[in-house]
Amino acid sequence: MNNKTWHKISIENHNNQTLSTLLCLTAKDNRLIIACHGFTGSKEGSGRAVDMAEQLACSGLNTLLFDFSGCGESEGRWEDISLSGQIADLGAVVDWCRREGFGDIILNGRSFGGTTALCYAASDAEITGICTWAAVARLKDLFVKRVSNKSVFEGSSQDLIALHGEEGTVSVKRAFFYDLQKHNPLKAATRLSSCPLLLIHGSADLAVPLEDARLLYNHAREPKLLAAIEGADHRFSEHLEEVWKAFFKWLKTF
Repeated sequence: MNNKTWHKISIENHNNQTLSTLLCLTAKDNRLIIACHGFTGSKEGSGRAVDMAEQLACSGLNTLLFDFSGCGESEGRWEDISLSGQIADLGAVVDWCRREGFGDIILNGRSFGGTTALCYAASDAEITGICTWAAVARLKDLFVKRVSNKSVFEGSSQDLIALHGEEGTVSVKRAFFYDLQKHNPLKAATRLSSCPLLLIHGSADLAVPLEDARLLYNHAREPKLLAAIEGADHRFSEHLEEVWKAFFKWLKTF
């Protein structure tokens, strides 16, 4: 097994907020995987993201896990969450990594974090590769159906709106929905240029249907690959090993 060391690092975002990160270093080369957690998630992924980084270390790959602002141990308030904010947070993390000498950067994102990675990479031609797990393609369809009052686009941007989902009920500002209208993950997929893309999605995902992955695949350019995990739910609860196998196999193509 490769020697590895964990480092807890603070990175400042565009709002002068501190983003909490965990960096697993195992090699002296400049390859790095940046993992983006899902909606209401955190960098550790209930331990699964840490386990993934440990597994990647066995292949000599460095991994950085981080909390978006308002999540986990990062500064900021949860109710201020927005896709634009997460894209900017990811940009701050990528900039820091490049200043530290990491040149080959691969983005890995789960669910809303996967959408964040796609939208960010559409404007950063230097990203080496992208792998998403259950990424959201149809933002409005996903989030509006989680709201009891469907008039989410009427009213003050500061109003709190309750979202109901697998993780329970959380509240975000109406500004979250206004911001979603600024982004189109399908158009982002078309702008990825020649950046390799792997889309991993469960066939039994009830939160984000497999059709979202198919839409992203159809809009993306080559090289691209869609790995549908038969029977897997949105969290890949019983299929994590299959997800890792597909992800690690794809990484070996670089």
